[in-house]
Amino acid sequence: MEFEKVIRKRFSVRKFKNDPIDNELLNKILEAGNLAPTAKNNQPQKIYVVQSKDGLDKIDKASPCRYNAPVCLIVASDKNLAWSKENYSTYEMDACIVATHMMLEATNLGVDNIWVEMFDKNLLKQEFNLGENIEPICLIPLGYKTDDCTPSPMHNKRKDLSEIVEYK
Repeated sequence: MEFEKVIRKRFSVRKFKNDPIDNELLNKILEAGNLAPTAKNNQPQKIYVVQSKDGLDKIDKASPCRYNAPVCLIVASDKNLAWSKENYSTYEMDACIVATHMMLEATNLGVDNIWVEMFDKNLLKQEFNLGENIEPICLIPLGYKTDDCTPSPMHNKRKDLSEIVEYK
């Protein structure tokens, strides 16, 4: 798919079918995250692929926003590996770039998705035994939207470029 079509087609899916995702497609999505740029190329991202019933139940304990997706990625970052200076670390930014790459590749491959930040980070860390230095940044439920799933009414509401861009 052309990149412009991908960025225009993608929307936050909140109703997924139970249909599984082919492993080849899932691996392409994960590879897109692996190719994402990170500060100093430190690659602090950790991606946990959750697709077992037990794992999905743990996601559901930590968040009401899986929306029945058959796969959920936990996108996290190892704070010890991220580039940092003084009181600043790129661990969150790096993970966000990785997540965006994976979401766009998923859309490119016909796999629907949504970025979820609404989850209990401490409970998620506990349920999945994530290390002290591993910080969950977002969840990305993946799957195929139901036939009656449509974008939010706010999806296509965008500010005019003149409101967000300044030339200096």
